Amino acid sequence: MKKLFLSLAAVATISSTTAITASAEEVVVKRGDTLWGISQDYDVSVEQIKQLNNLTSNLIFPNQNLTVTRNTESQVAQKTTAPSNSSVYTIKPGDTLWGIGQQYNVSVNELMQWNNLSSSMIYSGNTLNVNGGNVATKKKSTVASTQPSQPKTQEKQVQTQQKEQKTITMESTAYTAYCTGCSGITRTGINLIQNPDMKVIAVDPNVIPLGTEVYVEGYGRAIAGDTGGAINGNKIDVFIPSRSEALEWGRRTVDVTILD
Repeated sequence: MKKLFLSLAAVATISSTTAITASAEEVVVKRGDTLWGISQDYDVSVEQIKQLNNLTSNLIFPNQNLTVTRNTESQVAQKTTAPSNSSVYTIKPGDTLWGIGQQYNVSVNELMQWNNLSSSMIYSGNTLNVNGGNVATKKKSTVASTQPSQPKTQEKQVQTQQKEQKTITMESTAYTAYCTGCSGITRTGINLIQNPDMKVIAVDPNVIPLGTEVYVEGYGRAIAGDTGGAINGNKIDVFIPSRSEALEWGRRTVDVTILD
């Protein structure tokens, strides 16, 4: 882990009135599920699930039925003020591509492509193009006009192959931010001690580039934001804030789906 600092700047001012309602759902435990993973998927705490289901430990079993209460928010009124210049962003000390991408709802790969970056390193004072929609649209239309149309059957086969290539079966372990010699700062600058609820995985950048958004079976949606000396090839390390639940995760085989 490199010692960097993450700064998430506010990009919009929102005033809204929200109504919060709770709805109970039945969840069937699947192989590889954990209470921590389910709590993250439904935005509730592990203790809430345990109390609701009269559980005395964190152990759950495949095909077990759990009742989970999900809190939902419905906005009644909303007023948003967008940034004055949404197409250009001036990098500030502590910024990362991932943090800027979260502000403007774009991926790290898109930012790198729009700004001709060969790595995720950025420097204070430089500017970034954060709205490359027109560039992307132009490229797509040019390619479409020069390529012959494919038969529908062949087109479906190509789409199926592309979808299959986005999911990788990998060996997974877990880690926390409080290991001996750890700073709690990931390779991309995410402070896991200050952000214990973030879902971050350590990857081999040759397999999954840093900044890639993924979905990990039994863990949920996460960002590839760290690396590790033992994480080579088809291996990942998922961040779990609790040491006991990290040990409970153990070593397992999971499907990792690339989302961007």
